[in-house]
Amino acid sequence: MPETRPPETLAAETLTAETLTPETLTPETLTPETLTYAAAVRTALDLLLSHDNRVFLAGEDIGVYGGAFGVTDGLLATYGEQRVRDTPISEDAIAGMAVGAAMTGLRPIVEMQFSDFVVNAMDPIVNQAAKLHFMYGGKVEVPMVLRAPGGGGTGAAAQHSQSLEAWFAHVPGLKVAVPATVQDACDLLLAAAADPNPVIVLEHKLLYKTEGSFIRPTQPNSVIEALGQARVTRQGDDLTIVGYSIMAARALEAAGHLAEQGIEADVIDLRSVRPIDHNTVRESVRRTGRLLVTHEAPKSAGVGAEVVAGVVESDALDYLLAPIERVCGLEAPMPYARELERAVIPQVDDVVQAAERLVKA
Repeated sequence: MPETRPPETLAAETLTAETLTPETLTPETLTPETLTYAAAVRTALDLLLSHDNRVFLAGEDIGVYGGAFGVTDGLLATYGEQRVRDTPISEDAIAGMAVGAAMTGLRPIVEMQFSDFVVNAMDPIVNQAAKLHFMYGGKVEVPMVLRAPGGGGTGAAAQHSQSLEAWFAHVPGLKVAVPATVQDACDLLLAAAADPNPVIVLEHKLLYKTEGSFIRPTQPNSVIEALGQARVTRQGDDLTIVGYSIMAARALEAAGHLAEQGIEADVIDLRSVRPIDHNTVRESVRRTGRLLVTHEAPKSAGVGAEVVAGVVESDALDYLLAPIERVCGLEAPMPYARELERAVIPQVDDVVQAAERLVKA
Protein backbone atom coordinates (compact mmCIF):
# COMPACT_ATOMS: atom_id res chain seq x y z
CA MET A 1 0.00 0.00 0.00
CA PRO A 2 1.35 3.48 -0.81
CA GLU A 3 2.62 5.54 2.09
CA THR A 4 0.05 7.84 3.66
CA ARG A 5 0.19 10.26 6.54
CA PRO A 6 -0.52 8.72 9.95
CA PRO A 7 -4.25 8.28 10.71
CA GLU A 8 -4.07 10.63 13.69
CA THR A 9 -2.81 13.38 11.38
CA LEU A 10 -5.58 12.76 8.89
CA ALA A 11 -8.22 12.83 11.61
CA ALA A 12 -7.07 16.22 12.85
CA GLU A 13 -7.33 17.94 9.46
CA THR A 14 -10.19 19.79 7.83
CA LEU A 15 -11.88 17.41 5.42
CA THR A 16 -11.48 19.31 2.18
CA ALA A 17 -8.28 18.21 0.50
CA GLU A 18 -6.53 15.63 -1.65
CA THR A 19 -8.13 14.57 -4.86
CA LEU A 20 -7.74 10.83 -5.37
CA THR A 21 -5.20 10.35 -8.16
CA PRO A 22 -5.39 6.93 -9.89
CA GLU A 23 -2.01 5.21 -9.87
CA THR A 24 -3.13 2.21 -11.87
CA LEU A 25 -6.27 0.46 -13.02
CA THR A 26 -4.49 -2.86 -13.55
CA PRO A 27 -5.41 -5.44 -10.88
CA GLU A 28 -2.45 -6.61 -8.82
CA THR A 29 -1.56 -10.28 -8.67
CA LEU A 30 -2.12 -11.10 -5.02
CA THR A 31 -2.51 -14.25 -2.96
CA PRO A 32 -6.15 -14.96 -2.01
CA GLU A 33 -7.01 -15.14 1.68
CA THR A 34 -10.14 -16.21 3.57
CA LEU A 35 -12.20 -13.39 5.01
CA THR A 36 -15.72 -12.81 6.27
CA TYR A 37 -18.17 -10.64 4.38
CA ALA A 38 -18.21 -8.11 7.25
CA ALA A 39 -14.42 -7.94 7.33
CA ALA A 40 -14.38 -7.35 3.56
CA VAL A 41 -16.70 -4.35 3.97
CA ARG A 42 -14.45 -3.05 6.76
CA THR A 43 -11.40 -3.54 4.52
CA ALA A 44 -12.98 -1.34 1.85
CA LEU A 45 -13.85 1.36 4.38
CA ASP A 46 -10.34 1.29 5.82
CA LEU A 47 -8.81 1.56 2.34
CA LEU A 48 -11.02 4.51 1.42
CA LEU A 49 -10.36 6.35 4.68
CA SER A 50 -6.61 5.86 4.39
CA HIS A 51 -6.37 7.10 0.79
CA ASP A 52 -8.68 10.12 0.70
CA ASN A 53 -9.12 12.80 3.37
CA ARG A 54 -12.52 13.67 1.95
CA VAL A 55 -13.97 10.31 2.99
CA PHE A 56 -15.75 10.07 6.33
CA LEU A 57 -18.21 7.63 7.90
CA ALA A 58 -21.39 8.51 9.79
CA GLY A 59 -24.21 6.53 11.33
CA GLU A 60 -25.86 5.36 14.50
CA ASP A 61 -23.44 3.55 16.85
CA ILE A 62 -20.80 3.04 14.16
CA GLY A 63 -18.00 4.50 16.31
CA VAL A 64 -17.63 3.25 19.88
CA TYR A 65 -20.00 0.34 19.35
CA GLY A 66 -18.66 -0.58 15.90
CA GLY A 67 -22.08 -0.73 14.23
CA ALA A 68 -25.09 -2.95 14.82
CA PHE A 69 -23.31 -5.81 13.03
CA GLY A 70 -19.73 -4.93 14.02
CA VAL A 71 -18.74 -3.88 10.50
CA THR A 72 -17.02 -0.61 11.53
CA ASP A 73 -15.37 -2.04 14.64
CA GLY A 74 -11.90 -0.53 15.23
CA LEU A 75 -12.14 2.27 12.68
CA LEU A 76 -12.86 4.96 15.30
CA ALA A 77 -9.63 4.13 17.13
CA THR A 78 -7.68 4.37 13.89
CA TYR A 79 -9.19 7.49 12.31
CA GLY A 80 -10.76 9.47 15.13
CA GLU A 81 -14.10 11.13 15.67
CA GLN A 82 -13.90 13.50 12.68
CA ARG A 83 -13.67 10.62 10.23
CA VAL A 84 -15.92 8.08 12.04
CA ARG A 85 -18.92 9.95 13.39
CA ASP A 86 -21.60 8.60 15.71
CA THR A 87 -24.85 10.36 14.88
CA PRO A 88 -28.15 11.03 16.63
CA ILE A 89 -30.95 8.53 16.08
CA SER A 90 -32.34 10.40 13.09
CA GLU A 91 -32.05 8.81 9.67
CA ASP A 92 -33.43 11.95 8.04
CA ALA A 93 -30.62 13.99 9.59
CA ILE A 94 -27.96 11.43 8.66
CA ALA A 95 -28.98 11.34 5.00
CA GLY A 96 -29.51 15.08 4.80
CA MET A 97 -26.07 15.73 6.27
CA ALA A 98 -24.55 13.34 3.72
CA VAL A 99 -26.21 15.13 0.81
CA GLY A 100 -24.91 18.52 1.96
CA ALA A 101 -21.43 17.22 2.68
CA ALA A 102 -21.22 15.52 -0.72
CA MET A 103 -22.37 18.66 -2.54
CA THR A 104 -19.59 20.67 -0.88
CA GLY A 105 -16.77 18.32 -1.87
CA LEU A 106 -16.61 15.57 0.76
CA ARG A 107 -17.18 11.84 0.20
CA PRO A 108 -19.56 10.66 2.95
CA ILE A 109 -20.30 6.99 3.52
CA VAL A 110 -23.29 6.68 5.83
CA GLU A 111 -24.78 3.62 7.44
CA MET A 112 -28.41 2.94 8.21
CA GLN A 113 -28.58 0.54 11.12
CA PHE A 114 -31.24 -1.49 9.26
CA SER A 115 -32.32 -0.83 5.69
CA ASP A 116 -35.91 -0.59 6.93
CA PHE A 117 -35.06 2.65 8.74
CA VAL A 118 -34.25 4.36 5.46
CA VAL A 119 -38.00 4.99 5.21
CA ASN A 120 -37.36 7.93 7.55
CA ALA A 121 -34.82 9.39 5.11
CA MET A 122 -36.54 9.06 1.76
CA ASP A 123 -36.82 12.79 1.13
CA PRO A 124 -33.08 13.62 1.21
CA ILE A 125 -32.25 10.44 -0.71
CA VAL A 126 -34.98 10.40 -3.36
CA ASN A 127 -35.88 14.08 -3.69
CA GLN A 128 -32.44 15.58 -3.15
CA ALA A 129 -29.47 13.23 -3.65
CA ALA A 130 -30.94 11.51 -6.71
CA LYS A 131 -32.03 14.68 -8.49
CA LEU A 132 -29.59 17.50 -7.77
CA HIS A 133 -27.05 16.60 -10.49
CA PHE A 134 -29.86 16.81 -13.07
CA MET A 135 -31.58 19.86 -11.60
CA TYR A 136 -28.34 21.87 -11.53
CA GLY A 137 -27.53 21.02 -15.14
CA GLY A 138 -24.63 18.73 -14.25
CA LYS A 139 -22.81 21.42 -12.25
CA VAL A 140 -23.37 19.66 -8.92
CA GLU A 141 -22.37 16.12 -7.95
CA VAL A 142 -23.53 14.19 -4.89
CA PRO A 143 -20.82 11.53 -4.30
CA MET A 144 -22.36 9.84 -1.28
CA VAL A 145 -22.70 6.16 -0.41
CA LEU A 146 -25.47 4.82 1.78
CA ARG A 147 -24.82 1.37 3.29
CA ALA A 148 -27.64 -0.62 4.87
CA PRO A 149 -28.12 -4.20 6.12
CA GLY A 150 -31.19 -5.70 4.49
CA GLY A 151 -33.10 -8.95 4.26
CA GLY A 152 -34.58 -11.43 6.69
CA GLY A 153 -33.52 -14.66 8.32
CA THR A 154 -32.55 -13.30 11.75
CA GLY A 155 -35.96 -13.42 13.41
CA ALA A 156 -36.07 -9.62 13.60
CA ALA A 157 -39.70 -9.37 12.41
CA ALA A 158 -41.46 -7.16 9.89
CA GLN A 159 -39.84 -3.80 10.64
CA HIS A 160 -36.24 -5.05 10.55
CA SER A 161 -36.23 -7.66 7.77
CA GLN A 162 -37.33 -6.08 4.53
CA SER A 163 -35.70 -6.16 1.10
CA LEU A 164 -36.31 -2.68 -0.30
CA GLU A 165 -33.96 -2.61 -3.28
CA ALA A 166 -36.80 -2.19 -5.80
CA TRP A 167 -37.78 1.11 -4.14
CA PHE A 168 -34.43 2.63 -4.93
CA ALA A 169 -33.99 0.92 -8.29
CA HIS A 170 -37.10 2.77 -9.47
CA VAL A 171 -35.48 6.20 -8.94
CA PRO A 172 -33.45 7.79 -11.76
CA GLY A 173 -30.25 9.19 -10.33
CA LEU A 174 -29.64 6.39 -7.85
CA LYS A 175 -27.51 3.29 -8.33
CA VAL A 176 -28.11 0.20 -6.21
CA ALA A 177 -25.47 -2.44 -5.44
CA VAL A 178 -26.34 -5.80 -3.86
CA PRO A 179 -23.12 -7.75 -3.14
CA ALA A 180 -23.48 -11.50 -2.68
CA THR A 181 -19.87 -12.58 -2.14
CA VAL A 182 -17.05 -11.66 0.20
CA GLN A 183 -15.05 -10.18 -2.68
CA ASP A 184 -17.98 -8.10 -3.92
CA ALA A 185 -18.71 -6.84 -0.42
CA CYS A 186 -15.43 -4.97 -0.78
CA ASP A 187 -15.26 -4.35 -4.52
CA LEU A 188 -18.79 -3.00 -4.99
CA LEU A 189 -18.34 -0.65 -2.05
CA LEU A 190 -15.12 0.68 -3.57
CA ALA A 191 -16.89 1.15 -6.90
CA ALA A 192 -19.76 2.93 -5.16
CA ALA A 193 -17.36 5.29 -3.40
CA ALA A 194 -15.69 6.15 -6.71
CA ASP A 195 -19.00 7.09 -8.34
CA PRO A 196 -19.62 10.84 -8.64
CA ASN A 197 -23.26 10.49 -7.59
CA PRO A 198 -25.26 8.58 -4.97
CA VAL A 199 -25.09 4.82 -4.62
CA ILE A 200 -27.11 2.62 -2.25
CA VAL A 201 -25.24 -0.52 -1.10
CA LEU A 202 -27.52 -3.14 0.44
CA GLU A 203 -25.67 -5.81 2.43
CA HIS A 204 -27.67 -8.87 3.43
CA LYS A 205 -27.34 -9.31 7.17
CA LEU A 206 -27.14 -13.12 6.94
CA LEU A 207 -24.03 -12.78 4.78
CA TYR A 208 -21.94 -10.81 7.29
CA LYS A 209 -20.54 -13.94 8.97
CA THR A 210 -20.04 -15.97 5.80
CA GLU A 211 -16.47 -16.63 4.69
CA GLY A 212 -15.00 -16.66 1.22
CA SER A 213 -11.91 -16.20 -0.89
CA PHE A 214 -10.69 -12.61 -0.94
CA ILE A 215 -8.02 -10.77 -2.87
CA ARG A 216 -7.15 -7.63 -0.94
CA PRO A 217 -7.07 -4.55 -3.19
CA THR A 218 -4.26 -2.08 -2.66
CA GLN A 219 -5.89 0.83 -4.51
CA PRO A 220 -9.45 2.08 -4.00
CA ASN A 221 -9.87 2.71 -7.72
CA SER A 222 -8.96 -0.79 -8.92
CA VAL A 223 -12.58 -1.93 -9.37
CA ILE A 224 -14.39 1.20 -10.52
CA GLU A 225 -16.02 -0.70 -13.39
CA ALA A 226 -17.82 -3.16 -11.09
CA LEU A 227 -21.24 -1.45 -10.91
CA GLY A 228 -23.57 -2.64 -13.65
CA GLN A 229 -21.61 -5.77 -14.54
CA ALA A 230 -23.23 -9.11 -13.73
CA ARG A 231 -21.11 -12.21 -13.16
CA VAL A 232 -21.71 -15.74 -14.42
CA THR A 233 -20.84 -17.87 -11.38
CA ARG A 234 -21.58 -21.26 -12.95
CA GLN A 235 -22.03 -22.33 -16.55
CA GLY A 236 -24.63 -24.71 -17.92
CA ASP A 237 -26.80 -25.24 -20.99
CA ASP A 238 -30.17 -26.33 -19.57
CA LEU A 239 -31.49 -23.15 -17.95
CA THR A 240 -30.47 -19.72 -16.70
CA ILE A 241 -30.90 -18.83 -13.02
CA VAL A 242 -30.59 -15.13 -12.15
CA GLY A 243 -30.29 -13.89 -8.58
CA TYR A 244 -28.61 -11.28 -6.43
CA SER A 245 -27.56 -10.78 -2.83
CA ILE A 246 -28.20 -13.89 -0.74
CA MET A 247 -30.33 -15.45 -3.49
CA ALA A 248 -27.33 -15.45 -5.83
CA ALA A 249 -25.60 -17.68 -3.27
CA ARG A 250 -28.68 -19.89 -2.91
CA ALA A 251 -29.03 -20.11 -6.69
CA LEU A 252 -25.45 -21.36 -6.91
CA GLU A 253 -26.12 -23.96 -4.22
CA ALA A 254 -29.30 -25.02 -6.01
CA ALA A 255 -27.33 -25.44 -9.24
CA GLY A 256 -25.08 -27.89 -7.46
CA HIS A 257 -28.10 -30.01 -6.46
CA LEU A 258 -29.50 -29.80 -9.98
CA ALA A 259 -26.20 -31.00 -11.43
CA GLU A 260 -26.59 -34.21 -9.42
CA GLN A 261 -29.73 -34.83 -11.50
CA GLY A 262 -27.96 -34.04 -14.74
CA ILE A 263 -29.42 -30.53 -15.03
CA GLU A 264 -26.74 -27.93 -15.73
CA ALA A 265 -27.62 -24.32 -15.00
CA ASP A 266 -26.08 -21.01 -15.96
CA VAL A 267 -26.09 -18.99 -12.71
CA ILE A 268 -25.89 -15.20 -12.93
CA ASP A 269 -25.24 -12.89 -9.98
CA LEU A 270 -26.56 -9.46 -10.99
CA ARG A 271 -24.36 -7.64 -8.41
CA SER A 272 -26.33 -4.43 -8.97
CA VAL A 273 -30.04 -3.90 -9.60
CA ARG A 274 -29.65 -0.39 -10.99
CA PRO A 275 -28.12 -0.55 -13.46
CA ILE A 276 -29.04 -4.11 -14.46
CA ASP A 277 -26.73 -5.94 -16.82
CA HIS A 278 -29.44 -7.12 -19.24
CA ASN A 279 -26.93 -8.15 -21.90
CA THR A 280 -25.40 -10.92 -19.78
CA VAL A 281 -28.86 -12.30 -18.99
CA ARG A 282 -29.97 -12.16 -22.63
CA GLU A 283 -26.84 -13.89 -23.89
CA SER A 284 -27.38 -16.71 -21.42
CA VAL A 285 -31.08 -17.12 -22.27
CA ARG A 286 -30.30 -17.27 -25.99
CA ARG A 287 -28.14 -20.28 -25.21
CA THR A 288 -30.23 -22.09 -22.57
CA GLY A 289 -33.77 -21.25 -23.68
CA ARG A 290 -35.09 -21.15 -20.10
CA LEU A 291 -35.07 -18.45 -17.41
CA LEU A 292 -35.63 -18.57 -13.66
CA VAL A 293 -35.30 -15.36 -11.63
CA THR A 294 -35.13 -15.35 -7.85
CA HIS A 295 -35.02 -12.73 -5.10
CA GLU A 296 -35.99 -12.49 -1.45
CA ALA A 297 -38.23 -9.44 -1.90
CA PRO A 298 -41.90 -10.03 -2.76
CA LYS A 299 -42.67 -10.77 -6.39
CA SER A 300 -44.99 -7.82 -7.08
CA ALA A 301 -43.15 -4.95 -8.82
CA GLY A 302 -39.84 -6.54 -7.87
CA VAL A 303 -36.45 -6.46 -9.58
CA GLY A 304 -37.22 -9.87 -11.08
CA ALA A 305 -39.99 -8.34 -13.19
CA GLU A 306 -37.45 -5.90 -14.65
CA VAL A 307 -35.07 -8.77 -15.47
CA VAL A 308 -37.91 -10.63 -17.19
CA ALA A 309 -38.90 -7.51 -19.14
CA GLY A 310 -35.32 -7.13 -20.31
CA VAL A 311 -35.57 -10.57 -21.92
CA VAL A 312 -39.11 -10.24 -23.25
CA GLU A 313 -38.32 -6.88 -24.88
CA SER A 314 -35.36 -8.33 -26.79
CA ASP A 315 -34.77 -11.01 -29.38
CA ALA A 316 -33.93 -13.39 -26.51
CA LEU A 317 -37.70 -13.91 -26.27
CA ASP A 318 -37.55 -15.91 -29.50
CA TYR A 319 -35.20 -18.43 -27.88
CA LEU A 320 -37.44 -19.29 -24.90
CA LEU A 321 -38.52 -22.93 -24.78
CA ALA A 322 -40.76 -22.57 -21.71
CA PRO A 323 -42.53 -19.86 -19.69
CA ILE A 324 -40.27 -17.87 -17.35
CA GLU A 325 -40.33 -18.77 -13.63
CA ARG A 326 -39.95 -16.37 -10.69
CA VAL A 327 -39.08 -17.61 -7.20
CA CYS A 328 -39.61 -14.72 -4.79
CA GLY A 329 -40.67 -13.83 -1.27
CA LEU A 330 -44.31 -14.26 -0.36
CA GLU A 331 -46.70 -11.29 -0.41
CA ALA A 332 -46.65 -10.82 3.36
CA PRO A 333 -44.87 -8.76 6.00
CA MET A 334 -41.96 -10.72 7.46
CA PRO A 335 -43.11 -12.90 10.39
CA TYR A 336 -41.19 -13.07 13.67
CA ALA A 337 -41.53 -16.85 14.16
CA ARG A 338 -38.56 -18.59 12.57
CA GLU A 339 -40.54 -21.29 10.75
CA LEU A 340 -42.98 -18.75 9.32
CA GLU A 341 -40.08 -16.50 8.33
CA ARG A 342 -38.43 -19.38 6.54
CA ALA A 343 -41.68 -20.08 4.69
CA VAL A 344 -41.89 -16.49 3.44
CA ILE A 345 -38.27 -16.33 2.22
CA PRO A 346 -37.23 -18.46 -0.81
CA GLN A 347 -34.93 -21.32 0.13
CA VAL A 348 -32.56 -23.47 -1.92
CA ASP A 349 -35.19 -26.21 -2.29
CA ASP A 350 -37.66 -23.72 -3.76
CA VAL A 351 -35.16 -22.79 -6.47
CA VAL A 352 -34.39 -26.46 -7.18
CA GLN A 353 -38.06 -27.39 -7.52
CA ALA A 354 -38.80 -24.45 -9.80
CA ALA A 355 -35.82 -25.30 -11.99
CA GLU A 356 -36.98 -28.91 -12.26
CA ARG A 357 -40.42 -27.77 -13.37
CA LEU A 358 -38.92 -25.41 -15.89
CA VAL A 359 -36.66 -28.02 -17.46
CA LYS A 360 -39.51 -30.55 -17.68
CA ALA A 361 -41.69 -27.91 -19.34
